[in-house]
Amino acid sequence: MKKIFYFALLSCVLISCKKKEEYNATGIFEATTVTVSAETAGNIVSMPLVEGDSVTLGQNIAMIDTTMLAIQLNQLYSQRNSAESSTPDITAQAAALKTQIAHQQQEVDRFGRLLEDGATTRKTYDDAVACLKTLQGQLDALLSTLNNSKKTISDNSEAITYQADQIKEQIEKCHIHAPLSGTILTKLAEQGEYAAPGKPLYKIADLDKIYLRCYFTASQLADIKIGQKVTVIADFGGNEQYEYPGIITWIAEESEFTPKSIQTNDSRANLVYAAKVAVKNDGRLKIGQYGEVRL
Repeated sequence: MKKIFYFALLSCVLISCKKKEEYNATGIFEATTVTVSAETAGNIVSMPLVEGDSVTLGQNIAMIDTTMLAIQLNQLYSQRNSAESSTPDITAQAAALKTQIAHQQQEVDRFGRLLEDGATTRKTYDDAVACLKTLQGQLDALLSTLNNSKKTISDNSEAITYQADQIKEQIEKCHIHAPLSGTILTKLAEQGEYAAPGKPLYKIADLDKIYLRCYFTASQLADIKIGQKVTVIADFGGNEQYEYPGIITWIAEESEFTPKSIQTNDSRANLVYAAKVAVKNDGRLKIGQYGEVRL
């Protein structure tokens, strides 16, 4: 009878040891999580998604009121149009002076021929030349003024265009787009609330690319490397467990103290090295779920 009892006790110990050695590391499943925040201020006019909804990269997931920004943009367009409409027509405004100059040039030529024939005086010729120079000076001054005015109007119009571009950029930022494809984990605001720059709106995670953050002891480092294929065992409670193929994608450069929720084969190990094991999610794995790694 004693032999049977010792045999049963030994069997339990062996089974316990075997169960203990079924894993090499344990950890928690995590995923890349992004908090989407507002970039402009205004009332939230649309937040149609709820927790659990799937989103795709670039999808419009929220909208902030753009009414005031649209009004400002229209005002800037009106100012620019007004400025451009006041641009002087240099050719038209200089046409009259150019006609006078052409006529005066003919007079200078005519008085020059008369002076050569002795039919007019030097003073009459000089007066005609002086009048021509005066008209030419007036044309140069007019062209300079008109060109400066045109340049000023063009610069103002360009500055208004830059302001309009800034407003359009703010309007574009009022349309909140998903920065990645994934699942809405948390909805942090509601339609009708006032959003300020930096206010969190959604928390999104890519649950397709999930990974197990686990911890290895120093003695295990020699047995692992980045790119190594391992077996990940997900614990669904009770005796329900599923195995997944995994790949080690990252190993910490420095050790850290063993988290309280993490078990190691060597219970004496105080310092461990964190590692990430990428796992293809079949839809059952959840963030925060417990998992084990078998090398």
